[in-house]
Amino acid sequence: MAPDINDAFPDMQIFKNEPLSKYTNTKTGGPADLLVFPESVAQTKQLLMWANETDTALTIIGNASNLIVRDGGIRGLTLILTKMNRIQVQGDEVIADAGAALIQTTEMAYQGGLTGLEFAAGIPGSIGGAIFMNAGAYDGEISGVVSEVEVLTRDGEIKILNNHDLDFGYRHSSVQDYDDVVLSATFKLKPGNSTRIRARMDELNLLRASKQPLEYPSCGSVFKRPTGYFTGKLIHEAGLQGYTSGGAQVSMKHAGFIINVGGATATDYMNVIHHVQATVKKQFGVALETEVRIIGDEK
Repeated sequence: MAPDINDAFPDMQIFKNEPLSKYTNTKTGGPADLLVFPESVAQTKQLLMWANETDTALTIIGNASNLIVRDGGIRGLTLILTKMNRIQVQGDEVIADAGAALIQTTEMAYQGGLTGLEFAAGIPGSIGGAIFMNAGAYDGEISGVVSEVEVLTRDGEIKILNNHDLDFGYRHSSVQDYDDVVLSATFKLKPGNSTRIRARMDELNLLRASKQPLEYPSCGSVFKRPTGYFTGKLIHEAGLQGYTSGGAQVSMKHAGFIINVGGATATDYMNVIHHVQATVKKQFGVALETEVRIIGDEK
């Protein structure tokens, strides 16, 4: 690791050996060697170029909601983009920075009288993460409302990608394939009735609260939906609800969630994930793939 990041960026706050459990929704995760919260596209590009020039590994994180960081932490430089969080409404478009909360973006669309983002009203991720994995819920997906995305390539080039360029699929976008850094996204929406928009958002939030264990730290939906099956139903029928390893537990409220019931480590989470996968495979012959992004080193 290059020793001169403080010299290169004297005006930025550089955290060293910072526990990522302070920032992840699961409240687990080991330390980042170097952690920075860039506040602009310019700062993000400068940090990326420094990483390239010094041959330092670079990891990008958004809201850390659908993420597990292993207990060994992350080597090199980690950027958390949540300070890049501007949201603008322009006509029938909403333009949001990568670090903006998806929930806040849906609120801004509502305030602008725009419909199309209601499905995302309760999704806890950032705009960057939502683009990265084509986030979706309640029959809606990000791919259905995004017109273009501004990205920073790992070579330091800023590009504008349209919806077709992003090659959206189920929990997939081309951002994953090329390791681009999402900087902002533009959502093309439609004028709507504010009362109806609010009612739909409230309805979905009530539904989410009634079915999901929002009172506990979690990484959201852990597994992708296998073709022809419902993940939660498989896990429930396998008798796995309540299965616990350390402080990580398959939720009794929603079998597709693994919650931190107190003092969980990322290793506890991984143990539960592996047990669920093995049990469902053995009982039903179905291979569950993780939807949650898993990064970092083993301890």
